[in-house]
Amino acid sequence: MKTRFTLILLLIGFVLNAQNRQHAFDVNKRLGRGINYGNMFEAPSEAEWGNPWKPQYAKMIAELGFRHVRIPIRWEPSARSSATAPYTINPAFLNRIKQVIDSALNNNLYVIINMHHHDLLIENPDGQKARFLAQWKQISSFFKDYPESLLFEILNEPNGKITPEKWNVFAADALKEIRKDSPNRVVLIGTAEWGGLGGLSALKLPNDDNIIVTVHYYNPFPFTHQGASWVGAEANAWLGTKWNDSDIEREVVQNEFGPLVRFEKNNNVPIHIGEFGAFSTADEKSRSKWTTFMARYIESLGWSWAYWEFSAGFGIYNPSKGTWNMYLVDALLHSPLPEPARYVGTPIYTSNFKTSTDGWTLQTNAGAATLSRADNTLKATISSGGTESWHIQLMKGSIRLTAGKKYKFSFKAKAETPRSVTAYIGKSVDPWTSYSGFSSISLTDTFFVYNFIVDMKTTDNTARMVFDLGKSASVVYVTEVKLEEIVLEWPTGASVVKTLNTTIFPNPAANNITINNLDGFKSYTLVNMQGMAIKSGILHDYSNSVSIEEFAPGLYFIHLTGDNRKYSAKILKQ
Repeated sequence: MKTRFTLILLLIGFVLNAQNRQHAFDVNKRLGRGINYGNMFEAPSEAEWGNPWKPQYAKMIAELGFRHVRIPIRWEPSARSSATAPYTINPAFLNRIKQVIDSALNNNLYVIINMHHHDLLIENPDGQKARFLAQWKQISSFFKDYPESLLFEILNEPNGKITPEKWNVFAADALKEIRKDSPNRVVLIGTAEWGGLGGLSALKLPNDDNIIVTVHYYNPFPFTHQGASWVGAEANAWLGTKWNDSDIEREVVQNEFGPLVRFEKNNNVPIHIGEFGAFSTADEKSRSKWTTFMARYIESLGWSWAYWEFSAGFGIYNPSKGTWNMYLVDALLHSPLPEPARYVGTPIYTSNFKTSTDGWTLQTNAGAATLSRADNTLKATISSGGTESWHIQLMKGSIRLTAGKKYKFSFKAKAETPRSVTAYIGKSVDPWTSYSGFSSISLTDTFFVYNFIVDMKTTDNTARMVFDLGKSASVVYVTEVKLEEIVLEWPTGASVVKTLNTTIFPNPAANNITINNLDGFKSYTLVNMQGMAIKSGILHDYSNSVSIEEFAPGLYFIHLTGDNRKYSAKILKQ
């Protein structure tokens, strides 16, 4: 009887929590599609980065069909706030921000204001904490009578000395200050480690119903930040990187967002993608494809988003010419999700950990760790993780990569306790350049597939595959590592096979389908009802078994490709 009573109480608590959070979910739905006022108020002064705010912008944005604006704000400069107690924010600056907020609200836009580029706080969190909290107390008090269409975001992209553990404390303490004057206002909380998906595993939410979790996404980084001067010299080496909107490229994004999908479900909290965008040095066609996919994919998950940004290097509007970049406007607001291009992979490395570590080594640049092997899986036991992610590295070298070719790097991984790791492919000698960008991923205690794409601009005969495992004492498992060279299989003009000898059975199916490949197709791709590729692979002649056990019941499509031909069929998963 006692056990039953406890279960009833837990169920009641779950239902009440879901009901209480409903307000935050409703607000997030109303946020919908948004855009950032970037390079304006997060600059040291409003005009310093050549993109000052203009009063007509809110009306222009609303007329396009956006639902909210996010306003990044740097509160730290001496002209805007005092560095000594009581840390007073300049009333003139507060009223300037009020003017910008009022302009948006008067055009029926929701507004998110944040604390952006708080550099002193990131360098000295404990020494600057009193100022940080005092500023939020003032902001909350100043706007306390504003409607729910004004939202607060505590801090943009916490990083540096604001460790994930410290960020959990600082976010909760700032929320307490905000709640003194704004008890019911919806507040956005981001992730540590630069606000991306990599910091998700360490995020601990305060006990508060009116919160939204916000995450930024700019992957693949060598594509979205090619030619970006603030990234460093390597960004120029990325120039020319394209986004072909292939099933494999989509799969990479979906796999990277997997932990956030699970976080939303496990924590019953709404999700906002506060920044995503591709810099203007990428070609227009690729930017259009990437932006279309990102906007439609985020929407298919039921999340809100804010594109980075309105009128600067990523922007949809050119203020000097007074013209729109319509291909971006259409990608964000109008373009449907097309059928993806399809790539076929040829494996050049597949791990085999049954009898050895297969050439993988564990390098302890600082800290301590050991490498072992069991059940075709590598096990890295980290007793001391050091202070940097590269202080413990699991790696395999002597990988030949050729200029002009595209590769897919995939693996399955988990950790005994949730944590983030960084995976990449790069040079094996100084300056240790990453060809793939540094992909930070969140591991859980369950194996999941992770992958990313590598566009090679130069040939490297001794490249290495790397997992940076430092910072945390933990146990990490890695298996099914694969590196494939991928090529576009069939162009837009591919013919559709109408007479088919190949059979696909059973249909409906519960756990597996068999593709009896009598027509010489080279690959398959399984696609969900949102048009997202969720699984793909190489086809052999005759019998091919494909597991669908991990997918939810429903209708799916399977695409077969080869020799400039394609065939599609519906699959019902029971």
